[in-house]
Amino acid sequence: MANQAWQLTAPGTITLNDLETPIPKPGPNQALVRIHAVALNPGDILLANFSDKYPVKAKLGQILATDGAGVVEEPGPDSIWKKGDRVVIHPSKWLSGPQENMTFDSFAGTTADGMLRRWLVWDDDRLFRAPSHLSLEEASTLFVAGVTAYRALFYGSFRPQPGMTVLTEGTGGVSCFAILFAKAAGMKVIATSSSDEKLEVARKLGADAKINYRKIPECQILGGALTIFGQAGSGSKEVSDEMSAFVEKHRLRPQIARVFEWEEADQALKAMERLEAPGKIVIRV
Repeated sequence: MANQAWQLTAPGTITLNDLETPIPKPGPNQALVRIHAVALNPGDILLANFSDKYPVKAKLGQILATDGAGVVEEPGPDSIWKKGDRVVIHPSKWLSGPQENMTFDSFAGTTADGMLRRWLVWDDDRLFRAPSHLSLEEASTLFVAGVTAYRALFYGSFRPQPGMTVLTEGTGGVSCFAILFAKAAGMKVIATSSSDEKLEVARKLGADAKINYRKIPECQILGGALTIFGQAGSGSKEVSDEMSAFVEKHRLRPQIARVFEWEEADQALKAMERLEAPGKIVIRV
């Protein structure tokens, strides 16, 4: 059986190819994972278009996408995983500790091949268990957007407490997760967007108040508090495990805008670029 992948063949263009290399075999403390779902992120668009706004550059032939989830098909020698385990890929080598431990070295979907393939071999300690109540399509969204939102809320300059108020901007993947996490932690959420339709999605996720800033420009005033959370590698494997347990404990479900089939991955990339709907764009593999 051939391994298939969507590869970058021109700026903004991916093509489905049969890979010349066979399906890999796992080594010690590794597992062969059959990818079942891939979630897209804005960074994938920047990479695909060779944008100067992203800290690393893609190469032609590269397999994109940082977010993926699947099922262990074959554990390697001494692997902690077993056949049939449902797992989420942790794409980086940042396993624990502070931000200084973050590196783009071998970071899947950026400096190394990503998730838009049917099979991959991954190190045991760079996999985390998918929450039991989520589909693999839902679980595939957890790393980039989920961990980013989780760190912004629980690892920032303040310690969140029940009753605090959180403001979310827009209804992209990170903001949707932030609403879910903040409400689960007992906080109040004010959601902002330029679209009433998208604000209704925020309300369904749990937002207590919603502001269409195009209709209410008075919401933009001087003063107040601002936190900027930028390109920071999402989070460590340790934080990924913690976030996944939080999702499991509170039975949270990610907001998915649309699921594309494997043969439609190129269309999914275009939909991600248009940012048409609130939530995550997912590809079923």
